[in-house]
Amino acid sequence: MVRSAAITILGVTLLVFLVLRVIPGDPVDLMLGESAAPASRAALRSKLELDLPLSRQLVHYARRLAHGDLGMSLTRGKPVTQLIGQTIPCTLLLAFSASAFANLLGIPAGVLAAYRPRRRVAKSIFAVSILASALPVFWLGPLLVIAFSLHWPWLPISAFGSWGGLILPTIAIGVGLAAHISQTTRAAVIEVLHSDFIRTARAKGNSEARVLFRHALPVASRPLLTVSALQFGHLLAGAVIAETVFDWPGLGKLAYDALMQRDYPTIQGTVLVVTLIYVGLNILTDLLLERPR
Repeated sequence: MVRSAAITILGVTLLVFLVLRVIPGDPVDLMLGESAAPASRAALRSKLELDLPLSRQLVHYARRLAHGDLGMSLTRGKPVTQLIGQTIPCTLLLAFSASAFANLLGIPAGVLAAYRPRRRVAKSIFAVSILASALPVFWLGPLLVIAFSLHWPWLPISAFGSWGGLILPTIAIGVGLAAHISQTTRAAVIEVLHSDFIRTARAKGNSEARVLFRHALPVASRPLLTVSALQFGHLLAGAVIAETVFDWPGLGKLAYDALMQRDYPTIQGTVLVVTLIYVGLNILTDLLLERPR
């Protein structure tokens, strides 16, 4: 487990480092402009170590990374660790909010759809979940902006620091996750309800509510835990779009701005942090699932 996690982190770090050096765009041009004097461009390129061979750049980056140094932002002039420390609480707040929204909506919907799967309500829930899972954040986010800025101005579009400003980005990110959780809950509960121990519990005279909540849901919660943990990592990726659309000052917005400005250290640092969180959640989930029941 630890070896796989280390290989994943190293692979992502190396891939991001190489890809950033291949994509078009020169940070020197963005910082000084294309009309800058050649001497100024050469001096800045040397200062940023962009004049070194790619292998030496990688060695220097690995040495700094080994000491916990993510480098300096090329455009903001601040340590990347400081920028990440300032923005990651905003992203975690948004991610936890979207995760809570998705679970509060998806789990009851999935249980209801599984308990009486042939009823019209269950079929409607299943159809809505299929539709919602196909709604990408980059489409739903702007749609919410248009709807609540032109037609229903009840909620602020961009109001970081207020609870009202948290609602729309939470919905934009959480709807798709709620659909996946609903589908997973439905499938897990249906499977458990057809198990032998459920038939035994019913034969003992337990009420349907007790059978469902005392016996079925604890067993069905294991796949839900896995899905919730894995989807939380995807929430961090979806936050890049949502934070940009709703001007939320989080890690995703920082990564997007850095990518547009070819700020190599900031992009590398944000991707590394997201990777560490995602891998850490996977390890934690595996440890929880491996515990004896």
